[in-house]
Amino acid sequence: MRFRSAIELPRLYMLLCRVSAVSQTLARWGRRSHRGDGLLHRAVSFSSGRYYSVSSGEGNTQPAEAGFAQGQYRDTVLLPRTAFPMKLTGQKLLDRELQIQQECGFADLYSWQRERKAKKEFCLHDGPPYANGDPHVGHALNKILKDIRNRFEMLRGRQVHYIPGWDCHGLPIELKALGELGTSGLSPLQIRQKAREFAEGAIARQKAAFQRWGVMADWDQCYHTYEGAYEAAQLKVFQDMHSKELIYQDYKPVFWSPSSRTALAEAELEYNPEHVSRAIYATFPLVTLPPKIASEAADLSSVSVLVWTTQPWTIPANQAVCYMPNAQYSVVKRTDNSQLLLVATERTASMAALLGTELESVGTFTGSQLEGGICKHPTIPDKEVPLLPANHVTMAKGTGLVHTAPAHGMEDYSVASQFNLSVECMVDEDGKFTELAGPELQNLSVMREGTEKVICMLKECGALVKEEQCVHSYPYDWRTKQPVVIRPSKQWFINTASLKDKAKDALQKVRVLPESARGSLLAMLDRRTYWCISRQRSWGVPIPVFYHRETGEALINKHTVSHIATLFKEKGSDCWWELPIETLLPAEVLKKSKAGPVTDYIRGEDVLDIWFDSGASWAAVLEESDSRADAYVEGKDQIGGWFQSSLLTSVAVRNKAPYKSLMVHGFAISEKGEKMSKSLGNVVDPDTVINGGKDSSMPAYGADVLRWWVAESNIFSEVQIGPSVLNSARDSVNKLRNTLKFLLGNVHGFDPRIQAVDAKEMHYIDQYMLHLLREYGIKVTDAYSEFDAGRVIRILQAFISRDLSSFYFSIIKDRLYCDPEDSLGRRSCQTVLEEVLDGLTRSIAPILPHLAEEVYVHAPGHDKEETLFRSGWIKSSSVWRRPGLEEAVEGACAIRDSFLSSIPGKNAAKYDLTVAIEPGLLFELMESLQEEPTSTSSQLAELMMAARVNLSSQLPRDLPPDALLKHGSFLINLEGGVIREDSAYSIAVVPTSAARCPRCRRYTSQSADCMCPRCQTVVSQAH
Repeated sequence: MRFRSAIELPRLYMLLCRVSAVSQTLARWGRRSHRGDGLLHRAVSFSSGRYYSVSSGEGNTQPAEAGFAQGQYRDTVLLPRTAFPMKLTGQKLLDRELQIQQECGFADLYSWQRERKAKKEFCLHDGPPYANGDPHVGHALNKILKDIRNRFEMLRGRQVHYIPGWDCHGLPIELKALGELGTSGLSPLQIRQKAREFAEGAIARQKAAFQRWGVMADWDQCYHTYEGAYEAAQLKVFQDMHSKELIYQDYKPVFWSPSSRTALAEAELEYNPEHVSRAIYATFPLVTLPPKIASEAADLSSVSVLVWTTQPWTIPANQAVCYMPNAQYSVVKRTDNSQLLLVATERTASMAALLGTELESVGTFTGSQLEGGICKHPTIPDKEVPLLPANHVTMAKGTGLVHTAPAHGMEDYSVASQFNLSVECMVDEDGKFTELAGPELQNLSVMREGTEKVICMLKECGALVKEEQCVHSYPYDWRTKQPVVIRPSKQWFINTASLKDKAKDALQKVRVLPESARGSLLAMLDRRTYWCISRQRSWGVPIPVFYHRETGEALINKHTVSHIATLFKEKGSDCWWELPIETLLPAEVLKKSKAGPVTDYIRGEDVLDIWFDSGASWAAVLEESDSRADAYVEGKDQIGGWFQSSLLTSVAVRNKAPYKSLMVHGFAISEKGEKMSKSLGNVVDPDTVINGGKDSSMPAYGADVLRWWVAESNIFSEVQIGPSVLNSARDSVNKLRNTLKFLLGNVHGFDPRIQAVDAKEMHYIDQYMLHLLREYGIKVTDAYSEFDAGRVIRILQAFISRDLSSFYFSIIKDRLYCDPEDSLGRRSCQTVLEEVLDGLTRSIAPILPHLAEEVYVHAPGHDKEETLFRSGWIKSSSVWRRPGLEEAVEGACAIRDSFLSSIPGKNAAKYDLTVAIEPGLLFELMESLQEEPTSTSSQLAELMMAARVNLSSQLPRDLPPDALLKHGSFLINLEGGVIREDSAYSIAVVPTSAARCPRCRRYTSQSADCMCPRCQTVVSQAH
């Protein structure tokens, strides 16, 4: 064995026992070891029962002399040495991150990887954030999440396609840009100029933040929805859909925001669950009994139909009362006033309780028997409205009879279409009654005083039965936070009903993470029968339509739209207002369109919905070869937004989804689980997270801690952020730095290109560590591929804690620090440590790019100018997979566990261990770790961390009475289960009689004042 020669040197042994001789040798050693950079650095220590009185975990640091070779022998021990700082805080941390970005070429990395040759491309299409404010933690969550995946894909050799973009049009930007000025007195071009300037400012601030966070992109080549080329691509999508008759103009109810004075799409609504409405129960007297009832009950001449509504202001627009054909209806008499009411039979009990009176049934009918009945309108003299069947009637609330105002309800409009009812609108763009509602209501706000007036009118005519407060979910304008109304308007629509089935089929081929989000996507598609895409604003892409001055007929076709798209590409969409109509609608286009002279036409004034803007981004940004992105990654609010608008436009034009996979993440919320709000004072600013706040409660964490927070979070639910979460993230990063410092310190002076040991020549424990490292790399790669950076961190921390700190590091320290510097055993160990350092550094690089590059600067084995991100992913070899070796080491570990559990809390190095195994596979495996019957320096002794290990087929009979005995078994499983053997073993543990070596502190010396044979040899060879 390695140290046998030392035992054969008795004269040298005796000589080295003399203090004077030892002192001379140590002095010579010291002169050699202090080369260049002065005193040896202190060691970074990990949990080790043999050398350190350290608790557990990798975050502890002890002075080197606390563990090894106190006093005169300290300089003979090869302790870790590195200039890598264990911790960076404050301005030093911020300066270092910026230095890393500069020196490691963060700004050029995207362009570099686009230019290199790669077999595969990974395309992550950036959903454009809205250019209406400063960067916030929601941006950080989204952008960093994307960057983690992009950097991973780039590291593993793929060519990443990622072009950041911004959604630049729309009402919110327009409102913020104009402020209190409003639009009064400003031309569309003036409004657009101010909006553009505002958007450009927001983009500049957001872009600077994204770069500071380390997001990899070509920041000079972004896309913006206000650029001419983008707008032209968008109009091409519009043209394709219009030519397929999927885009049409119609007069129908839409969500209308009086506060914004524009139509809204479903995706632009927020539902307020605490909205309070004044709900009413009102009567519509039956003036003509349904024929099927009249023949049966002649005494029902004074029956009134009872309806319920949460929107009393819509009563003046009533055109019908609807019933459910298959339901049962009853005429009931109030016992308190003998009034006869028609209600659904199953709602009778509820109505009796509500009215505080008994309801006596006079007659019961099926809904279909109500056909042909006519009611008198309660507030409009001489107006009569029919009873009509409808499928949307429910029995969950109300009376089972639904007041129907086709101008103010989507289902109501469907009834009107079926029965040819009037869809007359009595509400203007400001949400006020028009003159059509009559002089009593004209100019009253329908949601406020208009509602009050209608209720008064119902009361005056005796039609109001009951009023109550109703708390329910109600749609609000997502930007102004004010309630919307439904009113009919002439708008441009996409017929989503005809696209729905195709969209669902396309979605079945898309991978959705988490899978639970698929149901929400499908449900949102079902809810959308049509999509209103026209907006009555100035800041947007003009709908390329011209209207005949006299007839109002729209002129729009492939010739007109193609011409406008060409102009937009050259000049931008401002030209819609800048150029004369003769340029927008030239003679050759009119001729192809078979239209009259240009003087017959005026240009349209509406702009496209911004969801159509961003929903067409696949056409403007993705490469034509396969314009399907590998992934779209956005928050859950985009389920009914960008995910859907992109799907609908792509399916309409190309019959396929624009993405192969969707990743849906949660929102950032406060540590208390609250939505962030300035009024609550719980808003976390990412700039403050990185650079620090005004007080000590928010120190400078740097970009990597912010990135760690994103990676560690359960992104599929709501993501909490605050001081305690950030402090925990910082501590985790610092612990990781400590591990990396330990690794760097122990590969000091080691060049893997020259000094690496071949895997076959390594110690078994070292080979086993490479086996574990290979498995770690596979697990990490799988987790990154699943968008699961949280699992990456869990795998990383488990690997460091279980496999490195608590196991490998504690076992190898003696060999690493006390063996000869260039010995095979030490170089074997350093080869593994360098591979572990490289694997760990690469595995954290997508999450912590600044730290990874900083470590790489200090790491051996590469040219100085090389950066980590230009040198590839985790490297491993199939040679590292050694199933037989795995069984040998894990069998020894099972015996080790039995040994350590027999001496709980005690130092294993103070004991001799006897291992008895009957002849068989396990015995042969242990013999591969220790050939001799007894050894203090075998690989088995190193693994057991004992003073001496005796290996035999049975326990000796002459064990001392204080020996600790334990029995166990280990199941050997080789060749995929072909070889299986359950092997029993026994151990005996006795305190060692050897003395502690003053250099290595192992109990392998003959006396306390003399070094062990191994240390004698090492020290003697140093002179």
